[in-house]
Amino acid sequence: MAERQVSRWPKSRTDRQGKQRPLKVEKRIRLSEDLLWGIHPVLESLQQSPERLCEIFLQKERHGEKLEQLIAVARNKHVRLNFVDRLKITGEGGSQIRHQGVIARTTQAEFLEFSEFSARLRKRIEQKEHCHIVVLDSLQDPHNVGAIIRSALASGAAGVLITRQRSAPLGGTAAKSSAGAMAHIDICQVTNLVKALKELKQTGFWIFGAVKDGDARSLYDTDLAVPACLVIGSEGKGIRPLVKKECDMLLSIPMKGTLDSLNSSVAAGVFLFEIMRQHLSRAVS
Repeated sequence: MAERQVSRWPKSRTDRQGKQRPLKVEKRIRLSEDLLWGIHPVLESLQQSPERLCEIFLQKERHGEKLEQLIAVARNKHVRLNFVDRLKITGEGGSQIRHQGVIARTTQAEFLEFSEFSARLRKRIEQKEHCHIVVLDSLQDPHNVGAIIRSALASGAAGVLITRQRSAPLGGTAAKSSAGAMAHIDICQVTNLVKALKELKQTGFWIFGAVKDGDARSLYDTDLAVPACLVIGSEGKGIRPLVKKECDMLLSIPMKGTLDSLNSSVAAGVFLFEIMRQHLSRAVS
């Protein structure tokens, strides 16, 4: 079941001075295996293995030295913080949990350091192996992220690169949507995507940006049987401008009808399997 925010109060309320006050919103999170709660457990995880935390929810009204320390460490480690009015864990046994106003969602993916990730890719290129990867630039929907990782694995991609901030967590929802693919493909998470793309170019990759622009080149008229890095942008805004500038070429999917774009995971699948098709065709010839 997806998380949802539920108002426990009227849309607005009037205080004693007759002023309208904003409503309070309760963040409800269903109990699952990827949750961690409590100030000390979450702080300990931040200090020992911050890469295992996707995001942290904090109740605004809570204060204290340990909580301030937790916030400082999370920001230093670039772990996403979400401040909410109220927090509640739902589901069987959820009402018995004392979360102290702190709930973290852990990742179910094993992340590689970028140095190791790029070294593995460089080795494949040096050995003349086919090598393509997919980059997810700030995708927000964990269902889309999981589905793209599944398509990446099925199309023979060597890895997936995602942004640390402004991206959906690789928790239970993404893991379920990937149908187990998250455990069988290299995944790297970076803070500075532009810098990472520059380094991938030096490794030998061509950077292709998937867009819906009418003046972009058709993917079917493009040689993709090269070390290809496919960049998929967010569901609403697409690829960020600075990231788009690093793309060697912008590609689009020719379409008929009145629709101007596809769901990001569907579009990624089309691109990834065209890369695979070209590689197989080149190998046969």
